[in-house]
Parts: sequence; C-alpha cells; structure tokens
Amino acid sequence: MARRLAPEETALWKKVAATVEPIAKRPLPLEPKAPPTVKPPKSTPRSSAVAAVPRAPSPSPLPPPRRTWAGSTLDGHWDRRLRKGLVRPDMSIDLHGHSLASAQALLDDAIGRALIRGARVLLVVAGRLRPGADRLPLMHGDPRPRGAIRASLPDWLSVSPYADRIVALRPAHISHGGGGAVYVILRRSRDD
Repeated sequence: MARRLAPEETALWKKVAATVEPIAKRPLPLEPKAPPTVKPPKSTPRSSAVAAVPRAPSPSPLPPPRRTWAGSTLDGHWDRRLRKGLVRPDMSIDLHGHSLASAQALLDDAIGRALIRGARVLLVVAGRLRPGADRLPLMHGDPRPRGAIRASLPDWLSVSPYADRIVALRPAHISHGGGGAVYVILRRSRDD
C-alpha cells in the first residue's frame, strides 16, 4: 500500500509541479534548423592569412553493386552444349597452389589475355568448393580453408576490371575438371 504525502511534502510537490511545462504544450520541431550562414569577411591583406573554415568531408561513394552470374542467361543452345561438354575452352588457367591475392591477379591477367585473343570461353581450374569454405574465418597461423579460391571466384569476377565483358559463369563439364573448374563466358568485342 502506498503511503500518503505529508502536508509539507504536498506543498513542496505543488511548487515543483507549477514550474514544469507539460510536453504536449511544446511545439514539435518539424525539421532541423540549418546552421547560420556566415558571410566571409572582406578581403584584406591581414585576413588572407586566416585559414578557411574546413568543410565537412563528403560521404564516400558506395561500392558498385555486386554482380552475380547465377541469373545470367545464355541461350538454351549454349547452356546445353556447356552441360554436355561440347564446348571446347579457348583458353584455360590453373589457380592451384596460389595464394588468394596471386590467384586473383592471375585471373584478371588471364581474362585480359583472353579478351585480346578474342576468346569466348575461359576455363578456370580452381579446385573443388568445400562446403562452408566461404564462411570459414582465416585464423592467424592457420592455412586457408580448402576451396577458398573456388569460393572467391564470383566475388573476384564481380569486381574485375573486365566485369562488364563477362557474360556468364558456368560449372565445367566433367571432362574439363567438373566441380573443380568453371567456364567464364566472355562477350566478344563489337569489332569481331
């Protein structure tokens, strides 16, 4: 049961309550007020030595959206030929035994060479993708998880300088490496 206030407590409470403004009576701010503008002083020899007020840094631009090739479409004829192993790769590159950084650099270099040669299909042998390889954290001193290069391929291709020239990414036929390799389908240049 709550106790009642003593008469001196009630008098004190009434004095405090009289000084309080209810929240509902306050006007709500609709928008933040802009900071006051300051006119620059007239240019004098002495004022030129005064440093200008630094401006707030502009926000950094957002990274480009990540491109995925899972939904990229080739015509049915191309997809059937790739699945049956009837397409012969124009070039191939093997990324086994490389670090992640060197593998990415070699991949970009191979795509550049393939485009110069007018190749349409680049076979990238990267090893089998191990379940969860893309989710395992790299611990200091631990070797990288198996399948890390294969798991990184889609990310590397989406940020590649040649990303706009890559049409599709498809799993390789068993005769070309199966689950350990992928076909990178390149767009032919317009002057071919």
